[in-house]
Amino acid sequence: MFLKDKVILITGGTGSFGKKFVEIVLREQLPRKLIVFSRDELKQHEMRQLYPDGTGSRIRYFIGDVRDLERLMRAFRKVDYVIHAAALKQVPACEYNPFEAVKTNILGAKNVIDAAIDRGVSKVVALSTDKAVNPVNLYGATKLCAEKMFIRANAYSGGEGTQFSVARYGNVVGSRGSVIPLFFQQKTTGVITVTDPRMTRFWITLEQCVRFVLHCIECMEGGEIFVPKIPSMNIMDLAQAIAPDCEHRVIGIRPGEKLHETLVSQDESRDAMETETMFVIRPPYSVEDALVCGEPAGNCEGFNYTSDSGAAWLTVDELQAMVHPFMPADGGAGD
Repeated sequence: MFLKDKVILITGGTGSFGKKFVEIVLREQLPRKLIVFSRDELKQHEMRQLYPDGTGSRIRYFIGDVRDLERLMRAFRKVDYVIHAAALKQVPACEYNPFEAVKTNILGAKNVIDAAIDRGVSKVVALSTDKAVNPVNLYGATKLCAEKMFIRANAYSGGEGTQFSVARYGNVVGSRGSVIPLFFQQKTTGVITVTDPRMTRFWITLEQCVRFVLHCIECMEGGEIFVPKIPSMNIMDLAQAIAPDCEHRVIGIRPGEKLHETLVSQDESRDAMETETMFVIRPPYSVEDALVCGEPAGNCEGFNYTSDSGAAWLTVDELQAMVHPFMPADGGAGD
């Protein structure tokens, strides 16, 4: 319980990741205080029904936007660790509203960095995505920019100041914007729309995300990009797992999409080290080659970690087990 008696704040705390993070940390750790920072009062109200605040509670709710530096400065007072999960992440919405994506994902990241340094926060982990690697859409580009900012923030904070690192992972099963609800909805019509039958994606569950980020907080030294080793899936296998008896109609890849995602690019591999459970992309100014997070590590130069060439593939049966918790009450069969 390395978070015992610590004060933790999570931006975007009412999102999919934030809710699972709160559930696990409150159940398994003993933080002195866990602050949920978000801009949606309704979602905070709904979350408060599950995790009440007030006398004797370890949780607090703080209305605010990462675009507002003054509000972050108030919220970060006496905070030990910050998890930065707030972002605009819907690809079409970011394409249609580019300046809004920049304000939240880039300028918001700058505000989090400035507030953390000025308030003396010990550690900050920013959540990122495979779409930040060789980005082809604005969302990925803003997350790439945010990654660069958080890594270089270690130079601003100085050797003894706030430590900043990044946790980069793939598509989260059942998160907002996931294809799973769409497939269950389409199942009632008898036709599943698939963009391209060759499409592959990295997949990770919310619980795996949270446990990975907690591990990153515990072992980070500042400047690392942590990438978990996670399985891949093919879109046709997912369609088969959800709606095996439906027609599969190919509609073509959408603007801003890739056929396959990348979590570690070949250029990044020069600075990457491999452990049993993850890859760690070290900052360019690092001189530590022997150990990463206390584990023996091997160099990854020349390696390219992509969803179509991953070592682990999810089978249809495994995918069925993963999507089962998200099945509608009627089984997706309609009326």
